[in-house]
Amino acid sequence: MKRKMSVSGAFYPGRAVEIERYFEHFSAVYDEEKTLPQLNSRVVIVPHAGYIYSGYSANIAYRVLRQSGVKKFVVIGPSHKVGFEGASLCDFSSYETPFGDIDASISLHQALKDKFDLPCVLEAHQEHSTEVQFPFIKHYIEDAEIVEIVYSYADATQLCEIIDHILTQPECGVVISTDLSHFHSLSNAARLDNICLEAIENIDVEKLHSGCEACGKLGIEAVLLSAKKVGMKAELLDYSTSADASGDTERVVGYVSACFYD
Repeated sequence: MKRKMSVSGAFYPGRAVEIERYFEHFSAVYDEEKTLPQLNSRVVIVPHAGYIYSGYSANIAYRVLRQSGVKKFVVIGPSHKVGFEGASLCDFSSYETPFGDIDASISLHQALKDKFDLPCVLEAHQEHSTEVQFPFIKHYIEDAEIVEIVYSYADATQLCEIIDHILTQPECGVVISTDLSHFHSLSNAARLDNICLEAIENIDVEKLHSGCEACGKLGIEAVLLSAKKVGMKAELLDYSTSADASGDTERVVGYVSACFYD
């Protein structure tokens, strides 16, 4: 069973050549002002809005992730349209992108299914929070294999256990998808998002719960718990808002990218 594209042409262009133009532009703008951190990271937090809004932030994380040489990833994101208990793992053989299909990691899927007995809520896997990551992975990481996990009414400790298991395997990595605060003024968004940024940078779960607004907050909490257990450090890669692209400072969405490393 192939995981078909569901938000192509909406959240990201439907043609590979158009996506490449985005990625080239994002990288060129970044490289004019900064130097890409030379970190061996196999765990990242990335945003999931349309590429015109959050693609720049996400692009940095995938360029860093590529440096690790890791080829197998679990992409974890929140469900925005379908409510269900826990987390969903479906038996896909491949994931469709404008760059071509990404193979599923059959061995990683089976290991997660056996260990955690995760259900398959098929209708939840039309989810943009995970899908917008697939073209980045296909473009930046040659021969990548992935597994998609979408969660709804889940517990951070459940997701943490999954991440813990993945991190015991040096050939595997984790992509955590989240956006930050939604539809506040620019000043209020910055205030709320700074709580999230400080929590991530300091790997501080208590701080995360002191006012952070994020649609993928459970995913952030889970990865912070896992990172703390194994002594990882965190580095913020970028923070931006929708106002950077739209100019609208009254109803702003925040975006962050970050990486974790030993």
